[in-house]
Amino acid sequence: MTLNRDILLPLEELRACNICPRKCNADRFSAKRGYCRAGAGFSISSICIHRGEEPVISGSRGICNIFFTNCNLQCVYCQNWQISDNSLDHRRDEMSLDEALLQIMHILDTGINILGFVSPGHFIPQVKVIVNALGASGYHPVIVYNSNGYDDVEQLKRLEGMVDVYLPDFKYMDAELAQRYSDAADYPAVALAAHREMFRQMGSNLIVDAEGYAMRGMLIRHLVLPGHTANSISVVETIAEALSPRVHIALMSQYYPCHRAGEYAALQQPVSPAEYGKVVRRMHELGITRGFIQGIESSGHYLPDFGMEHPFEEV
Repeated sequence: MTLNRDILLPLEELRACNICPRKCNADRFSAKRGYCRAGAGFSISSICIHRGEEPVISGSRGICNIFFTNCNLQCVYCQNWQISDNSLDHRRDEMSLDEALLQIMHILDTGINILGFVSPGHFIPQVKVIVNALGASGYHPVIVYNSNGYDDVEQLKRLEGMVDVYLPDFKYMDAELAQRYSDAADYPAVALAAHREMFRQMGSNLIVDAEGYAMRGMLIRHLVLPGHTANSISVVETIAEALSPRVHIALMSQYYPCHRAGEYAALQQPVSPAEYGKVVRRMHELGITRGFIQGIESSGHYLPDFGMEHPFEEV
């Protein structure tokens, strides 16, 4: 595949990488890496059709998801820990740009026209390269930025016009929990600023096409953690007050104790119906009615295995 070499120019930002809130200033072209320990290449664990997202995202056909490795958070309960744990060696997941593009195009050619970048906050230059290269090849899918919410505002501003749908997590408004479980005491402040910028770009409406697929907008995810309903209530209150009660929210009950969750007493069991119901009631009190509520039986239903060719056992 022949591409203009200028398409690779965004990668130059990785020579002194400050693209995420960690601001490591690391040269990712060298052996001296920053917090995420990711290099300057295309470290992608999986490019696959995924049908486990919200109905407006994956629909009946599914979304083409790109799962980057490493992460700028280290959540002790991460369901994707096989690819996001920065202490693991992810060099086997390195792809060439051509290889990544061919896999993406193969899926888009099946009729899927929505492309998701999962955990992209520390790979934003690579996201730009892939989107621009696809455009140069005649592919213009709906672009979904599926983020942990720990995003740099200036980087988000530069994505305006390229991203069609923001799908961020809003994990914490409790700094102590953010530090204990994700190694990021500044998460509440950083995530709030990031969500405000996404909201500035998109507003509260989630525009869908005739088949019900999202075309433009913002959908915020929040995972309710067992024993921490006060944090969840603070998150939904912040969304309603700082953004709008008309923002679309996916309130998730799918928490399952995996990775290092067993080291923390509060995280060793699923969320109870009473805990989840308490957060749902507070959302309704706040006037938040747009979005998705999960069944309490969702715990354990969305666990991928990135050791498999298809981590979600779908075809």
